[in-house]
Amino acid sequence: MGVERRPARAFFVISYNRERSRVVKIYTRTGDTGDTALFDNSRVSKADPRVDAYGEVDELNAWLGLVRAHPIDPDLADAIVHIQRDLFAVGAQLADPAEKLADRVTKAFIEDAHVSRLEQLIDRLEQELPPLTRFILAGGSHAGSALHVARTVCRRAERRIVGLAPQPDPLLIRYMNRLSDLLFVLARAVNHRAGEPETEW
Repeated sequence: MGVERRPARAFFVISYNRERSRVVKIYTRTGDTGDTALFDNSRVSKADPRVDAYGEVDELNAWLGLVRAHPIDPDLADAIVHIQRDLFAVGAQLADPAEKLADRVTKAFIEDAHVSRLEQLIDRLEQELPPLTRFILAGGSHAGSALHVARTVCRRAERRIVGLAPQPDPLLIRYMNRLSDLLFVLARAVNHRAGEPETEW
């Protein structure tokens, strides 16, 4: 999210010493009373809907990290790393109600190209998968099962974002909607490549 400034959504604060080298401080004590700071330095309850929304995005990111802890093909692992980086950008935008983030940290901003990348990956992976004729049950390999969980967390995060008022950039909603589709396809692709049969409903 750039070196200029980090949003409060992270579990750590980046500070700088006199030599400008980066120091990671794990605890800050600023949230001990149950509130937290957004990117514009306004303080809100940790139960605030905006904090809840980017917390769901953070959980999704963690699930994708679990997927990468299992053996998966390098092309899929690389795609997931890209998604994890995107999710940091989603979280940063959600943590910035003033919508001034783009001026400070351009890498932390979702654009149409990010959505297009997801769609292209869906199209590519579907070419190697058998056509879907029935609903399937979540399961399969460890990585495939974790991707199914990630898909449901993504949908929950999307619902939280949709429910925010005022609603954030519609592009964030479009990204999350497309991402949940991709995670379903990724789960199928991982299981297919691992030789794990799908269980139909």
